[in-house]
Amino acid sequence: MHPLTQTRPKVMLPVANKPWLEHLLSQLSKAGVKEFIFVVGYHSDTVRDYFGGGERWGVSIQYVTQRKQMGSGHALLMAEALVGGRFLVVNGDVLVTEGDMKRLLAHENIAMSLFEMEEVAGLGVVELAGDRVVRLHEKPAHPPTHLVNAGIYLLTRDVFKDAARMSVSVRGEYEITDLLRSLIEGGAPVAFEKLQRWSHATYPWELLRANEMLMGEADFERHGEIESQAVIKGKVGLGRGSTIRSGAYIVGPVLIGDNCDIGPNCYIRPCTTVGDGCHIGSAVEVKNSIVMKGSKIPHQNYVGDSIIGEDCNLGAGTKIANLRFDRRTVEIDGRETERQKLGAILGDDVRTGINCSINVGSLIGSGSLIGPGAVVSGVLRPNTIVL
Repeated sequence: MHPLTQTRPKVMLPVANKPWLEHLLSQLSKAGVKEFIFVVGYHSDTVRDYFGGGERWGVSIQYVTQRKQMGSGHALLMAEALVGGRFLVVNGDVLVTEGDMKRLLAHENIAMSLFEMEEVAGLGVVELAGDRVVRLHEKPAHPPTHLVNAGIYLLTRDVFKDAARMSVSVRGEYEITDLLRSLIEGGAPVAFEKLQRWSHATYPWELLRANEMLMGEADFERHGEIESQAVIKGKVGLGRGSTIRSGAYIVGPVLIGDNCDIGPNCYIRPCTTVGDGCHIGSAVEVKNSIVMKGSKIPHQNYVGDSIIGEDCNLGAGTKIANLRFDRRTVEIDGRETERQKLGAILGDDVRTGINCSINVGSLIGSGSLIGPGAVVSGVLRPNTIVL
């Protein structure tokens, strides 16, 4: 997920103008889960400071610090002293629905969540027999099914005695899938629930897909000021202290955070989210993008199908291309994104000079400086200077 996770944990990346983890917590809370244990490690203060004790969401949150990331099974063991009875174990980088979680919670004993996908390369795959899971395959070369492990498990406290006997995997980690495999091989019945909707993020550009999906169920309250000559079409949310100035043309779904300055004379297209304290200025067009808090796109810019990190500033005339000449899907650093339209991923505090051009599929590390008139392609490491 670099460069976006150079300054924050993945679960705190924003989609639909909220941290990924907040969407997950909200759906679990609606499904009836009111007590949470967050196992945190990398940039743990970011999570603790944002969620606190959970009062804002009507839940209670306790924290366990995993100082060395040794796998999902190790994270489970870290929380042993705080859980009892039946409990859910949920990967923090998935998105689920209230209805699916209610159906999973209705099981009496151990159960796991599954999701059916056409393309399962690089994912854990599950085999079934009747109403039970009978085999787990970790990223098989020739997947026997299209059912993937969705990373959500209903467990009972009895599993801890088996978890304590887990061995280190070939990746050097203690993994929950190894625990489940051991339970299945020992004859324990492991039930399953097929999810109707599920999303996860392994690569930065997958945030755009999640953003598009979540915009369909976001709150579009308007609290700021909209000047008389602005045009608003569709669902557009506007935060407190924000202003949409005359000549702005906005087509929803669009979410704009608090204390933003939008316009005059800009064009914001569907599935764009703008974080708190941002400026989208004159003759700027932004389409299907995530603009994180504090970033400025103030003069004659085009940003399409891109992610702009926090506190970035695009110089006048900076353009981000989002479509190849041959219209083939975009690759980033040799990896297929499966997106025909994809612009750039900018880390935090990236600054560009006037008339800068950024090519499709560029990945620009945090703190990078791109000089006036420069043309950028490919992957730039953090704090790179391009003149």
